[in-house]
Amino acid sequence: MAQTTATATVTAAAEVMAELTALEDPQIRAVNANHGDDHGVNLTKLRAVAKRLKTQQELARELWATGDTAARLLAVLICRPKAFERDELDAMLREAGTPKVQDWLVNYVVKKSPHVEDLRVAWFADPDPVVASAGWALTTDRVAKRPDGLDLPGLLDIIEAEMKDAPERLQWAMNHCLAQVGIDHPECRARALAIGERLEVLKDYPTPPGCTSPFAPIWITEMVSRQQPE
Repeated sequence: MAQTTATATVTAAAEVMAELTALEDPQIRAVNANHGDDHGVNLTKLRAVAKRLKTQQELARELWATGDTAARLLAVLICRPKAFERDELDAMLREAGTPKVQDWLVNYVVKKSPHVEDLRVAWFADPDPVVASAGWALTTDRVAKRPDGLDLPGLLDIIEAEMKDAPERLQWAMNHCLAQVGIDHPECRARALAIGERLEVLKDYPTPPGCTSPFAPIWITEMVSRQQPE
């Protein structure tokens, strides 16, 4: 029976891969390439496939194992986050490959895992800057939702010392954490603003009209202004 189930899962994975290939759009792939992502499937259509498939953990594992970016994004959408072991999630993050896969894995799977805090601490201190960026992303989530137990001044110390020269993805993650501390914690706001002003990380980042700049002092000021009662 197990053999039959495994065979059916492999067959289903092959069918889904064929469907994803059919959805491939060269123009979308070209746009995604500018952001470091190597897939050409419209994400609205990808989500529609996931909605039809519903939750299928073994199929998700088969799709992830293909190494294909679109398949891995789909796997994230149809998996059962709490079914993954801690070391399995660690390995998945390290082989995620592209920013979109890493972001979805962290936000849609790891955040719902019982291993999230263990992984946050381990990744935060990892020597690989891409892995460390995931640790910082999970820390930013805690800054916003569950700050008890976090050393916020200590986080600002690290950001002040290391963000300026950090690799791009780690720098973005640290900058987000800096902004979140400033937005959600008034007692740390003046220091967060001062760090942002002094380091000038992302100060000149091109920001489309109607969007908030990722430059931390502007980001913090804008979001705090929205918190004020009218």
